[in-house]
Amino acid sequence: MLIVFIRVVILYISVLLGLRMMGKRQIGEMQPFELVITIMISELAAIPIENTGIPLLNGMIPIFTLLFLEGLFSVLMLKSNKFRNFIDGTPSIIMDKGKLIYKELKNQRIAVEDLFEELRIAGYPDLHEIEYVILETDGELTIIPKAENKAVTLKDMNIVSPPVEIPILLIVDGVRDQKNMKKINCDNQWLDDQIKAQGFNNDKEILIAYLDSQRQFHIQGKNEGEV
Repeated sequence: MLIVFIRVVILYISVLLGLRMMGKRQIGEMQPFELVITIMISELAAIPIENTGIPLLNGMIPIFTLLFLEGLFSVLMLKSNKFRNFIDGTPSIIMDKGKLIYKELKNQRIAVEDLFEELRIAGYPDLHEIEYVILETDGELTIIPKAENKAVTLKDMNIVSPPVEIPILLIVDGVRDQKNMKKINCDNQWLDDQIKAQGFNNDKEILIAYLDSQRQFHIQGKNEGEV
């Protein structure tokens, strides 16, 4: 049992580090070759775990070989558009100027019912509101509405908005984030004053405290919202 435990720990760390090297994409955003490599790595990692008679090194060499190939392919794809198109393919336009392209739907094996479902999920229940629909190489749909159906922006209305900042977490589950506090030049005294002003005695009572994108302070206690 101890041997199995140690092998699992080593393989888990190896696979985790390997996948971290592949980047921070979600499964649904992976390119086909990345998804294939991820599936193969998971299968290869399971073999030496299930069969302790197989040397651990024999299980790790194929995994790192695949990771090497993934890195090599990524570099080649950055260097060559032809190679990238060969491996990943190219985006497919399945709606052009408000008209569905029947041939492309068939080539991509997309049923009209499935397309309508995806459009509804994206917030476009009416097909006539859409100008273009593009199937990207990772399988996601890019939907471009017609000009008259685009959302109105502040720029369209000639309204000048103050710049938006990234929200900053200051306290999470009763613990202060000293790194974030230093980033915005927030000292402990200022934070203490904000906490007391909103009726809290100490950090342990706080679930979350943060500055929003407009640099307004917000706080919620651990017991708030409970029935």
